[in-house]
Amino acid sequence: MSLRWLPNAISLMRIVLVVPILMYIVDGRYGLALILFFVAGFSDGLDGFLAKRFDWHTRIGALLDPIADKLLVGGTFIAMVFTGLIPAWLAALVIIRDVVIVGGATAYNFLVRPVEGEPTRISKLNTALQLLFIVFILSRAGFGWPDEIAVTIIGAAVLVTVIVSGIDYVWAWARRARADDPEMSDTSGESGK
Repeated sequence: MSLRWLPNAISLMRIVLVVPILMYIVDGRYGLALILFFVAGFSDGLDGFLAKRFDWHTRIGALLDPIADKLLVGGTFIAMVFTGLIPAWLAALVIIRDVVIVGGATAYNFLVRPVEGEPTRISKLNTALQLLFIVFILSRAGFGWPDEIAVTIIGAAVLVTVIVSGIDYVWAWARRARADDPEMSDTSGESGK
């Protein structure tokens, strides 16, 4: 019996966990939200490990995993804005970046060729910093730790990496599209006439 479906089931569980996490944040039950957020974060690492270790990659898994991540992070940022834990502009930047990335990948998929997405290093760093920022915010709200300066430093790092990784994705998709479209990469100089 194959367990190829297991990473996808774990991604679905992470999607299901988004609702109680957001409810706990809105209700001010930050400790419970933090525990479930850790479970969701662990499940993200686990499904990726299983897919790579046992070669249980599926097309649906390639879609479910980033959807689960975007729902978890985006939803948590929105809930934290709703409860006044973070400024709305920071959540807006995080969500706009994700919309640009998803929109760009979708357009590329339909207009150029199927997407074989692999996150860049700066994107991985941004995701890690966003997760750490959420942990810091929920931990500070629930337990008074860490200090505000630590939260501010991580928040600033999130801001910088959101902007840099968003620009990096736009630049990379545009470069790929030009390379894959002979009309766009025509350097014969005819357009200069």
